[in-house]
Formats: sequence, C-alpha cells, structure tokens
Amino acid sequence: MTEGIEGKVVLITGGSTGIGAEAARLLASRGAKVAIAARRKDRLEEVAAEIASRGGAATAYALDVTRKQDVEGAVAAVVADLGRVDVLVNNAGLMPIRPMSEVNTDEWDAMIDVNLKGTLYGIAAVLPRFLAQGGGHIINLSSVAGIKVFAPGGTVYSGTKFAVSAISEGLRQEVGDKVRVTSIEPGAVESDLKYGTTGMAADTVMDFYRQAIPASAVARAIAFAIEQPAEVDVNAIVIRPTSQQF
Repeated sequence: MTEGIEGKVVLITGGSTGIGAEAARLLASRGAKVAIAARRKDRLEEVAAEIASRGGAATAYALDVTRKQDVEGAVAAVVADLGRVDVLVNNAGLMPIRPMSEVNTDEWDAMIDVNLKGTLYGIAAVLPRFLAQGGGHIINLSSVAGIKVFAPGGTVYSGTKFAVSAISEGLRQEVGDKVRVTSIEPGAVESDLKYGTTGMAADTVMDFYRQAIPASAVARAIAFAIEQPAEVDVNAIVIRPTSQQF
C-alpha cells in the first residue's frame, strides 16, 4: 500500500507528538521521506530515530511556526537535504478553551499566531516551489470546530479553524490545477492539544476528550489524501469519534 506515497518528501509541522508524529510513522512505513518539524528538537529526534529503527527515512528540524523566517528556513533546509518537498502537512496547532468574557488576549494572539499565521507561513514557503516544480500537495489541519462554532469556550479557536478551512478552499480554487489542497477536520483526537486549556474549562475539555479516537486514525486520513492519483484532489475530510455529536 505505497502507491502515491513512496518516494515523496513530506514535511510535517507539529511532528513531535500526536497527529504529526503518527502521520510521520505511517507515511515513512509506506516509503515516504519524512521531515518532521517542531519546537522540541529532542522529541523530534526520538520520533525520527524510532522511524529509522523500523527501516524508514525521517529527519528532524527545529521550527517555530510563528516565525516566518523559521518556516522558510526549514523548507529550504529540507530541499537542501532531500532535494525537494512534495507534500506539506500544516499540523501545528493550539486549542486553549476559555469563554470570551474572560478576555484572555494572550491566548487569542497565540492561536492566531500558530493556527492561522503558522498555516499561512507554511503555504508561503512551499507554494512558489510547488508552482515552479509543477505539482505539490498542501494539507491543512483544520477541525470540526472549523465547520461548526464550538461555543461557549472555543469561539476564538473556531475562528482560527474556520479561517484555515476557508484558506484551504480559496487556495484550491486559485492553484488547484497545479497544486492539490486538502483540509483535514478532526473531532476529538488523542493528542497533547487537550492540555492547552487552563482555568475553569479544563475539566470540561478533559471530559470531552474521553471519547477521543487515536491520532493514527487521522494519520490514515492524511495518507488517503496523499495516495490518490495526481489528478484526484481530496478537498476535505471530516473525521470524528462515532460518539461525538459536535
């Protein structure tokens, strides 16, 4: 089951844990050359070593997606090391849940910087290269909160993820004849995302995540989008626990 994946160079942000790490493991097992990037270089190197021990190819890059120059630098480093980039998975994200009435603008800024600007910086770094090489695939991690407002508590998070979904669709309309664009919209997934909430909403979030599906389920959705023939563009995948109503 390596068709459409084997030999591709795939850069995954937020690749040290959760969905990013699981996607790296799965894609490497199917023959992709995986580049994983995140702030925690030590954890990235552990994931890369694990993949290598199983016969896969993975390299680690320190990256803060809120810094435009870092994102461009990471993409340039991947191209220098591996020759090209074929797929970008914009996976890095934050999800602090808090009522807007608490006016925690630091959390708002952080979500805008990581979820929205980080996605845009990733697109900006790879899009000219994809257009020049005549192909590529951008996969953006949105959320079910990007198709239905998650309130109370998740209003700003939903705002950033609605933006990611809209940007994905607009980008598809602009460059879809050359570059494939996919928006992945997960529900509750077992990852570190749930630990971003502090204050009164923390217990509610942890209770909500009791129904979470494993990150490997989303990794399989990412692989499904990548493995399609070049003329097939999977535009959006919504994936959630069967028990999740939201």
